[in-house]
Parts: sequence; structure tokens; C-alpha cells
Amino acid sequence: MKISYDKLWKMLEERNMSKTEVIKASGISTNAMAKLGKNQDVRVEILIKICAVFDCKIDDIMDYEV
Repeated sequence: MKISYDKLWKMLEERNMSKTEVIKASGISTNAMAKLGKNQDVRVEILIKICAVFDCKIDDIMDYEV
């Protein structure tokens, strides 16, 4: 399965937010953000926290291919 968080990076750019600001607003760890940056698996809890910051759904911040 291939995961891509390109939608998340585009959303950050559109809202002029840095990764650090997302970390602080969502309460996720820097390690989780690093995994997102490498398109690696993260817990659903992490994605939910990010979605709460952006008021969006999980499929608004990621794509996956089987």
C-alpha cells in the first residue's frame, strides 16, 4: 500500500501554516510529523488530531493506493 500526504502539504501551504504550527495546534509529536513527511504509516489518532485542526476529513489530507 502506498500512502501520500501531498494533500496535507498543499493544505498547509494554502493556509500559510508551518509544520511546527500544526504540531503545536494538534498536539502530535515531531516524530509523527517526520513520518508524515516521509509518507510513512501513522496512527489514525494522529490523522484525527490533524483533521480537528483543519476541520476536515482524513481523505482531505491523504491518499492511498492498494
